Amino acid sequence: MPSNNLSNGAKASKRSKRSARLNPEGIARDVIVVGASAGGVVALTQLFEALPGDIPALIGVVLHRSTSPGELVHVLGRRSRLPVIEPSNHCIAKQGVIYLAPPDHHLLFDEGGVTIQRGPKEHGTRPAVDPLFRSAAAAYERRVVGVLLTGCGEDGVSGLIHISNECGITLAQDPREAYMPYMPLNALRFDEIGSVYSIHELAPALYALATGKSIISNNGKVHSR
Repeated sequence: MPSNNLSNGAKASKRSKRSARLNPEGIARDVIVVGASAGGVVALTQLFEALPGDIPALIGVVLHRSTSPGELVHVLGRRSRLPVIEPSNHCIAKQGVIYLAPPDHHLLFDEGGVTIQRGPKEHGTRPAVDPLFRSAAAAYERRVVGVLLTGCGEDGVSGLIHISNECGITLAQDPREAYMPYMPLNALRFDEIGSVYSIHELAPALYALATGKSIISNNGKVHSR
């Protein structure tokens, strides 16, 4: 069961109703953070392949993974138009680069930088999605777009609440196509999703938001086709 803090955050973030369009203000939402778990390799590979190489955004990604070193960065980067790197220490954040959380470390954003931290496990895992989402929301506020993809459990939901409370935008993979729908479904359960898209719809939506355009929202509802 979610904690009381998570429930209170969900209630607080409901204080403003979402409009039919996301980003009607025309703000460059140029900090994109993505979380995934089971089924995430396929979903992220498809997303990275579809993202335009000129997207003007800082991108951070957490995938629940083994603590042992592996070839994940190469697997995910094989079809990506953007470079995919695992930072080994604090570095200056650059747009047009995908920063992937390395094994057994949380990935964090601060203003102008990217860092890794071997902090406590969250939701039984390290890296976890929530630390990245929280840090991005604290550093970049309404510039942030949080995206939750396939996976089990509630990791990412609390982080989405932080993003919503800082007037950022939250999106999720359509749970009907997700290998494991529970992370997107839990976010929908707590009303923390501005819109739901298929993987192939996410890439143009993220590009539009990064360049300051508005996009049509389905208000986080999944309609039967």
